[in-house]
Amino acid sequence: MSTLVDLVWLIPAFPLAGVLMLMALGRRLGEPRAGWLATAMMGGSFVATLLVFIGLVGHEGDERETVVTLFEWVPAGKLAVDIGFLADPLSMTMALFVTGVGALIHLYSIGYMHGDEGFSKFFIYLNLFAFSMLMLVLGDNLLLTFLGWEGVGACSYLLISFWFTDEANASAGKKAFVTNRVGDWGFLVAMLLAFLTFGSLQYGEIFFEVESHGVAAGTASAIVVLLLVGAAGKSAQFPLHIWLPDAMAGPTPVSALIHAATMVTAGVYLLTRMSPIIAEAHGWVPDLIMWVGLGTALMAATIAVAQNDIKKVLAYSTVSQLGFMFVAVGSGAYVAAIFHMVTHAFFKALLFLGAGSVIHGMDGDQDIRRYGGLARLLPITSMTFVAGWLAIAGVPPFSGFWSKDEILAYAYGENKVLWVLLLATAILTAFYMTRLVLMTFFGPPRWVEAETQVEAEADEEVESAIETGPPHRHPHESPWTMTIPLVVLAGLAMVAGVINLPFASDVHFLGNWLKPSLFGNDGHLPFGGGTQWILALVAIVGSLGGVSAGAVVYIRRRIDPARIEHPFLARAWRIDEIVTDFMGGPGRRAFERTTQFDEQVVDGAVNGTGTLIRRAGSRLRVSQSGLVRSYALGIAIGAVALLAWFISRAGF
Repeated sequence: MSTLVDLVWLIPAFPLAGVLMLMALGRRLGEPRAGWLATAMMGGSFVATLLVFIGLVGHEGDERETVVTLFEWVPAGKLAVDIGFLADPLSMTMALFVTGVGALIHLYSIGYMHGDEGFSKFFIYLNLFAFSMLMLVLGDNLLLTFLGWEGVGACSYLLISFWFTDEANASAGKKAFVTNRVGDWGFLVAMLLAFLTFGSLQYGEIFFEVESHGVAAGTASAIVVLLLVGAAGKSAQFPLHIWLPDAMAGPTPVSALIHAATMVTAGVYLLTRMSPIIAEAHGWVPDLIMWVGLGTALMAATIAVAQNDIKKVLAYSTVSQLGFMFVAVGSGAYVAAIFHMVTHAFFKALLFLGAGSVIHGMDGDQDIRRYGGLARLLPITSMTFVAGWLAIAGVPPFSGFWSKDEILAYAYGENKVLWVLLLATAILTAFYMTRLVLMTFFGPPRWVEAETQVEAEADEEVESAIETGPPHRHPHESPWTMTIPLVVLAGLAMVAGVINLPFASDVHFLGNWLKPSLFGNDGHLPFGGGTQWILALVAIVGSLGGVSAGAVVYIRRRIDPARIEHPFLARAWRIDEIVTDFMGGPGRRAFERTTQFDEQVVDGAVNGTGTLIRRAGSRLRVSQSGLVRSYALGIAIGAVALLAWFISRAGF
């Protein structure tokens, strides 16, 4: 294997070095040098990833996999775990967009966090988050993946609640931390069951055992269901999705980092990595993954229709798009899942950073009802945001169309009802994203104060109001450190679809690249190209229909938006309220009863046993007088008793 591949350890080493240097020198460096150092470390990590990628490309098929072991980590009997990095097509695909998009988000943060008291600390957390995510995707065993899994969970708490003096931010961080612990339980138990079954936590050894000796369908099903619990926690699938919309309380770069290229994709990555186990499970297990994804995607799309916080619209959009990926995994379309993950990383990072640019220009206001007419005042932000909108809406030739269409095709092959519901979700996506774009960048400027607010619809009056502006609100474009990442991501959102075009096998670049990592488990469409073209045409008509419907409602005003933005949807189906009421009422009482049972029964039994033994010992201590003649008398009595017992047994 090429020596370039041996450099895989450098990929997580760069952000780790950034963490250590910023901890030692961050305050001295101050702003903006601390940010530039952290960004340089992410840039170095991206360059190292490119070098390893080039090294892998030079090999064919099964040779595109190597493990670089640094040292033995856990030598405990049969459990032997190393600090080893797995460089294969799947891990390098993940590492490429984690480091690439992560570097752009770091650069963006230099401008966004300008003037913040915790500037250097923020970049420590960002580098630590990136290091944890890279350990998650590069680890060659489940335990090392779990280490990164817990690391991103802890860092998400630190980043979401970064402005912890605000009660909402602190609560959002705690909510994310606690909810993810539920999912982490599933991953932990799945890992223990895998070790009991295969005798190892190494991916290579597990997959070799599966291929050589197989695994019972019941055992495989149990492992996958437990992994699904973990994946649902990290990737915000129902019912563990409730933490992600509240995570919007953190700084916008955090939202982009968590929701686009890193943490929320971990669940999809884990299930894809464990595809050989899914292939051995009962048929209902992938169906469960598929329907959980569909339910989450459709539910989140309906909620996004009625949200007025620009970041919450995008948050529910993320939940919905992750549902698409779960549908792909359940359908066996692992390449389609990773394809959509890559394109989603580009256009969703773009949309979140664009939202941050709007918020920056609007002096912190996040309510889209107080936006409007911003396209001329924020030209770079608006143009790049439109690119992200067209990508997520599934309008060709933007990247989201190609990846989403592939998932829809596999859904059609699995179940026609599934396809109809998923297509409806895609149409809703186009609708609510059109709503977001139109309410933010077009129409009359609703940010004008009451005395200067525009009521006429004539173009001249609208333009005049935009140019004049209100006396206390001056929307403005962001600095170059924020706009350059927007431009780069917009370009990627437009052209990323070329990595896996559907026209012929020769242009399935991503599919051919990932083949060695999927062990032949990737699904195949059960119909020909003609049907696929018809499905693509239906998808195009659906996306354009969603865009047109958004224009009819929010530009032409032919339908009252209040009829669509139902309070039930605005309150997110009241799921969060129900969970909160339960945890604050019956749930709290149940936990108190559990604590009481633990104290009185479990601890009581342990303490009672100790008390009984202590009292018995005190009674027996009386017989230990220390007098030799007393002990001799006891021995004599014991000897006579033993002699009498033996005589009675002999029958004399």
